[in-house]
Amino acid sequence: MPTAKDKTPDTVPIFSGVPKDGRSGARVKSASSIAPFGYLTPEEEFGDVERGNPLPYTLNPPRRREIGLERETWQLEILSDPESNAKIEQPISKALGNAIDFNALLKLGETHGVQFLKGISCNNIGEPLGMGLWEGVPLRVLVWMTKPVENIRRVWYYGYHNDDPMQMFRSSLPIGRVLEDAPGELPVILCYKMNGEYLTGKRGGPVRMIVPEAYGFKSVKWLQRIVLTNHFAANDTYERWNNDVDSPMKTFARFADVPKSIGAGERLRISGLAQVGQSGLAKVQWSFVRRGAPELSGDQTLREERWQDADILPAPEDWGGGLPGGKLPGVPLLFDPTTRRPSQWPLRYTMAHWAAELPALESGTYTLRCRSIDHNGIAQPMPRPFAKSGRVDIHEVTLVVA
Repeated sequence: MPTAKDKTPDTVPIFSGVPKDGRSGARVKSASSIAPFGYLTPEEEFGDVERGNPLPYTLNPPRRREIGLERETWQLEILSDPESNAKIEQPISKALGNAIDFNALLKLGETHGVQFLKGISCNNIGEPLGMGLWEGVPLRVLVWMTKPVENIRRVWYYGYHNDDPMQMFRSSLPIGRVLEDAPGELPVILCYKMNGEYLTGKRGGPVRMIVPEAYGFKSVKWLQRIVLTNHFAANDTYERWNNDVDSPMKTFARFADVPKSIGAGERLRISGLAQVGQSGLAKVQWSFVRRGAPELSGDQTLREERWQDADILPAPEDWGGGLPGGKLPGVPLLFDPTTRRPSQWPLRYTMAHWAAELPALESGTYTLRCRSIDHNGIAQPMPRPFAKSGRVDIHEVTLVVA
């Protein structure tokens, strides 16, 4: 079994991150969605994995209007792949004069619009980027508008990235995932709001894709074109770099606030977050070991540690995220329409907060670890420990008791 060595020195900050991925202008900023003022992450505090040089939303306003990165000029095309035999009766395009504009998408939202909670994270970063309430129209609604006929196996979709092939950001989904949701699953949406406000350019607006169960690279920003194809393979940007592009989010736990040091005999309350992946979250556990203790040996495994259960905090009353009064607008999917509370907690593909209290410790240097247990009873980093389908190393921090 893989062991934990994802070390973080000193305090784990509420928000942290530095550029990590130089491919084609990608910029990375990670952020813990443990926020001191609420559950949802405010727009300006969201972490980012960005592509483009210059970044599309940093272009001057006239240029953004020209290329459709403002709400008044945004348009979406939905076409069949000319290099396959996919057949649709009613393509949607600028050339035909029937491209979907922003007002038309909002009009569809009056009938078909949905909202749901989802955490955003990158499969190659150990820190979540943020937690949002996303609103939009299911992608299947627009696919059916093209009157698809036959030979469609996959949906390819593209965001605007400066018309530079080296900066192209694209992703794809099986047509079955787009058209049908299993009970309890959430739809793929064309998203135009986060936390009750229209998407900013930095968040991928005017319109971006949101794929509920997936890592962030599936939720392409600055969406402008969708292609229906009979090609069987994914065309995702990330597949070129040895990533598992169809991997759903994993369940894992992280610390959020651990000081560098405390006094001997002092009680310490620790907190953190857990990403709730495909298999849900049953428990968060934590452990501590004193370095140099006689019982520790070179072949110690995580199974020998004394894991203790933390408290998973309930769904908040104040959702934060800049929402007026901290109240959710409307009733998100998977919420009870009468009580306006989640049907269960924590929800899959979201973040959960947890807390625990350490006993009074003697002087020394300690290693603290935390891990998740999913609803199959499987402990992190299993059942999918491989980094290319998402980071899931056990988080480890150092605490000095003076």
